[in-house]
Amino acid sequence: MRNLLARLGSVAFVTGFALSAAQAADCPNRGALDTVYCDANGDLVADAPSDPAKLSNPDTLVFAYTPVEDPAVYADIWQPFIDHLEEVTGKDVQFFAVQSNSAEVEAMRSGRLHIAGFSTGPTPFAVNLAGAVPFAIMGSDSGKFGYRLQLFTQADSDIKTPADLAGKRVAHTSPTSNSGNQAPRALFPDLGVVPEKDYEVIYSGSHDQSMLGVVAGDYDAAPVASEVVERMADRGLYDPEDVRLVWESEPFPTTSFNYAHDLDPELVEKIKDAFFSFDFTGNKLGEEFAGVSRFVPITYKDQWAVIRQIQAHNGVEYTPQGLAK
Repeated sequence: MRNLLARLGSVAFVTGFALSAAQAADCPNRGALDTVYCDANGDLVADAPSDPAKLSNPDTLVFAYTPVEDPAVYADIWQPFIDHLEEVTGKDVQFFAVQSNSAEVEAMRSGRLHIAGFSTGPTPFAVNLAGAVPFAIMGSDSGKFGYRLQLFTQADSDIKTPADLAGKRVAHTSPTSNSGNQAPRALFPDLGVVPEKDYEVIYSGSHDQSMLGVVAGDYDAAPVASEVVERMADRGLYDPEDVRLVWESEPFPTTSFNYAHDLDPELVEKIKDAFFSFDFTGNKLGEEFAGVSRFVPITYKDQWAVIRQIQAHNGVEYTPQGLAK
């Protein structure tokens, strides 16, 4: 039944795009955006509606964080920020536990989700398919942010370099994931191994499952996001002594935080103020994201340029079908 519902949801998602595309107005510049959006100023994200009647100013803001293994845990972790967001905006805020990247994107496109954290790889899909506007990222007091693609194997494995993955069973997370799939496909060939050609790719579903699968011996190795496996180790979900780091990349941007493009501009300013005035010190969110002290301003055009380059290398198309793969 769950698979049937998922398929029906995907059909509705794609059908919704076809219907809304037919209603699209003329636009001087759209770029990769879906036809219901416009990018007249060329910043690669959807412009706010020019008609004030089409701006949204809901009584309750719905906030979602990128799909994780245990959404209930993260609802509790995000509560200090939600309380702060309510205080600054004067709105009620509801945490929405999403089950997949597709569900999160569809929720924002349909107007049911107003503020969201999208993972690195799915962020361009959210921008182009759902009118998401990235504006913040978790960082340090100095403004630094980012994570690395890390390749792990078992501590006693004979895999010493990425080239040693040849002939092995390697866990990738999901097709749209940056560090879990897109970046390895773009970067590994220069390191001597081509995914699917030189080794078997097995999609685990998440970074958590990839790492736990390596520990259990279900996979020979896995490319994962450093920030995820570090939090897993901090929570005692695996023993770092059981695995070995084979290789890591230069830093990538982490989860982007976005507002829906059609929110009232005055509300958007309050949302931004809430993010940039939030203090991570002494609360559950700060404890969960070690090394993070504040939200740092970013733009999709600048900070996601390397991600768009990786996805272009892999022939990614920002369509509902591409997101659902």
